Amino acid sequence: MQSQVQPQVQPQVQIGLFSVGDVTTDPTTGRTPTEHERIKAQVRIARKAEEVGLDVVAVGQHHNPPFVASSPTTTMAYIAAQTERILLSTSTTLITTTDPVRIAEDYATLQHLTDGRMDLMLGRGNTGPVYPWFGKDVRDGIELAVENYALLHRLWREDVVDWQGRHRTPLQGFTATPRPLDGVAPFVWHGSIRSPEIAEQAAYYGDGFFSNHIFWPASHTRQMVSLYRRRFEHYGHGRADQAIVGLGGQAFMARRSQDAVRRFRPYFDNAPVYGHGPSLEDFTAQTPLTVGSPQQVLERTLGFREYVGDYQRQLFLLDHAGLPLDVVLEQLDLLGDILPDLRAGYAAMRAPGVPDAPTHAARVAAASPAGEAAREEVSA
Repeated sequence: MQSQVQPQVQPQVQIGLFSVGDVTTDPTTGRTPTEHERIKAQVRIARKAEEVGLDVVAVGQHHNPPFVASSPTTTMAYIAAQTERILLSTSTTLITTTDPVRIAEDYATLQHLTDGRMDLMLGRGNTGPVYPWFGKDVRDGIELAVENYALLHRLWREDVVDWQGRHRTPLQGFTATPRPLDGVAPFVWHGSIRSPEIAEQAAYYGDGFFSNHIFWPASHTRQMVSLYRRRFEHYGHGRADQAIVGLGGQAFMARRSQDAVRRFRPYFDNAPVYGHGPSLEDFTAQTPLTVGSPQQVLERTLGFREYVGDYQRQLFLLDHAGLPLDVVLEQLDLLGDILPDLRAGYAAMRAPGVPDAPTHAARVAAASPAGEAAREEVSA
């Protein structure tokens, strides 16, 4: 089936949000949002993200408290029905514990419902107890990620699949339905914090690589992205600088930097992910977390290019650590204020021949005979 949506202006770098869907007590008030409130807040945040001009919003997949993000395709479809332009993605689709047949069916359905306004990021997850809940062993995490994606990749590209592996029952003459929109599979990012095997996997298939980039120093992110770029070129998908890279990031802003630090400190100090550890000052010095004025966030974000090169997607983690909805919406307004300067900064530094961020319309065009010829000319 062919989509009827007209292609929009394609951004060089997609700028947006990613969320893990945590339910965390606000340390300044002692109030914990209900699951209902948190789920509804994700939708309100996505609508606000579109209002301020962001390109993408990504939701997580977790199956354990204190998270509410157990059904990302449901949330994405609901958000898509209430928005017009913003791209829907995942901050993790658990390729290890979610059956690849189920992923193929769910995300292809979502692709049709959104007229191609979606993609997904595959990940192993970082919660060991989830594996046995779905009949898997955490010690097989990497092997599951590799084998399950090999099957998923085929399910979206072959009409009839015969397959046998180690971790699920064989398939004989199986056809995943619906087939991908316009005959083009959803774009896949392989997300990782620390696993070089996942960077290798992304490079092997010529897919995108998303570096989480929120807990580790710049030197680690540089190493992971560099590995992916070298291997992308090795497998013949293009030059290393043409590899498709995405980065995470964290920020908290106020008009005055000292106000940002004062307001965010209690959330940082008590957050489940990094509270009661390094000080806020040490953490911001050693990781990409930026707490300060919008101008400081702008300058530091544009500085990521110094150690990863030109890249295609920048996502910010804003709705976590117990921050109430009104504060998250305020953060989005501040991010919207610097959005034009972010885009201008990326464009001014961009080297010739670096591909724009992937969209469905662009990938459909690239799959045409004319698009294939143009891509070969650029790669030569």
